[in-house]
Amino acid sequence: MVTSTLDRASAYTAAAAVLDPEVPVLTIEDLGVLRAVQVAEDGSVDVTITPTYSGCPAMQTIADDVATALAEAGFGPVRVATVLAPAWSTDWMSEDGRRKLSEYGIAPPSPPSPTTGDRRNGPVQLTLGRRPELVACPQCGSTRTRELSRFGSTACKALWQCESCHEPFDHFKAI
Repeated sequence: MVTSTLDRASAYTAAAAVLDPEVPVLTIEDLGVLRAVQVAEDGSVDVTITPTYSGCPAMQTIADDVATALAEAGFGPVRVATVLAPAWSTDWMSEDGRRKLSEYGIAPPSPPSPTTGDRRNGPVQLTLGRRPELVACPQCGSTRTRELSRFGSTACKALWQCESCHEPFDHFKAI
């Protein structure tokens, strides 16, 4: 049996539609967690995913959901590999994903800028100090916001509050 581009595209579409269990408005494609989908001649599928940070508790659930989605689409057996390199950064997140976060009430991370560059193909630079971020409130749009806690509802988010509408909100940390 020779696999076709259509088989790979169908497998990729099925895997890409899997929702992130921690932020269920984002697919793993929106988030940039889905790295590769390959269909072998025997019909088996190899999927590569990467965590948003090492030790992310959602990875096993994502792997199980990918395997289920591909089985329901008629593919199998499925092997899901988790890779740590290249390291995930918020640069992997799609513009559609950033929009979905904002509509869901989570302030999205800033897109890549000339100062940060695109961190998808190189090392992710870590800093010891935090630079002040300009984070817009997803409720009212004000940038008069402040960080309340570096830790939000999940490890990849921080808790912020708007000083205009006084609403607390999660901010997806830029990495």
